[in-house]
Amino acid sequence: MAKKPVGPVRRDFAPWEDPAARPFIEFRNVTKTFGDFTAVDDLSLKIHEREFFALLGGSGCGKTTMMRMLAGFETPNAGEILLDGQNLAGVPPYRRPVNMMFQSYALFPHMSVEANVAFGLRQEGMPRTDIALRVSEMLKLVRLEHFAKRKPHQLSGGQRQRVALARSLAKKPKVLLLDEPLGALDRKLREDTQFELMDLQYELGMTFLIVTHDQEEAMTVADRIAVMDKGRIIQIATPAEIYEVPNSRFVADFIGDINMMECKVVAHAEDGMRLHCPLFSCDIDVAQKVEAGIGETVWFAIRPEKVRISFDEPDSKVNAVHGEVWDIAYLGDVSIYHTHIADEETVRATVANRSRTVEKPVGWDDKVWLSWDRDAGLILTR
Repeated sequence: MAKKPVGPVRRDFAPWEDPAARPFIEFRNVTKTFGDFTAVDDLSLKIHEREFFALLGGSGCGKTTMMRMLAGFETPNAGEILLDGQNLAGVPPYRRPVNMMFQSYALFPHMSVEANVAFGLRQEGMPRTDIALRVSEMLKLVRLEHFAKRKPHQLSGGQRQRVALARSLAKKPKVLLLDEPLGALDRKLREDTQFELMDLQYELGMTFLIVTHDQEEAMTVADRIAVMDKGRIIQIATPAEIYEVPNSRFVADFIGDINMMECKVVAHAEDGMRLHCPLFSCDIDVAQKVEAGIGETVWFAIRPEKVRISFDEPDSKVNAVHGEVWDIAYLGDVSIYHTHIADEETVRATVANRSRTVEKPVGWDDKVWLSWDRDAGLILTR
């Protein structure tokens, strides 16, 4: 029987599921230290051709160091880095078929847009007529052909970002490295540019590797995400799998909002498990089985949008808990309710605002019931 997909499937592309597929980029037991600090710790990773891959993590987790080693700006203390089957050891940055787009864009302020895009091509000695054709092609690709004669200071932030992208793509590298490329843009422009990047990567059929600390950005653009912490990869999966099936409390807590409670296993069933959480007056029935015996400690995790909030007591005595609304955040598209359950422990519920008016809105200090389906949450053992 075919594997049931987790979340929406953006495109029919999953070479990582084929054991025979050869990786395009491979880190083999790579370690990088700076004095006593280990930035990357015995890390192995495989990225496939035409993949949009994201390295996601907080500051100091090692994601930028990995990108800089691939670009040739840093040298590993141990391990190997391969690109298209070639060991990159000893290959200087300017000989590697990769290009990097920096967060600052690093445009030359005294040069026009077309001169900025052409700079790397001139450095390589490409004929002038070929440069003109390539620059025209790149500016058309990023929809800036009418801005060729302008200087960077005459452009908006989003336009400068697209100039930097065109310059990075002009030499037609095998891999484009994106180091926090959208961090300088405002929220609305950043969201629009994320979709532009996705479409551009698909159109070019190139391999993109993006480094970001922005969870939403990684979830939007990437085919797969590697969540990193302290120089190690904690989980590699598609965005939907990272969000819906995190492999640890660290990943579950790092990606989005989540309610997480320590529980004890009280029973096993054929299609799930029964848990007891001291904070709840009910047992928790979960449609998931894990390797944990009766009485062992596990953690129950559930996303706020999967929790229902109601004045009416549910029929079931499992997966339903009573509480008092403590805080409400109205965000336009959704409302977030913080409900105190016991000892000021808070459970969050997110409700979509599907209509402009509500007949009986839930307010502060209201007594409410929180409930959820047995397949809404998951059990974590680490």
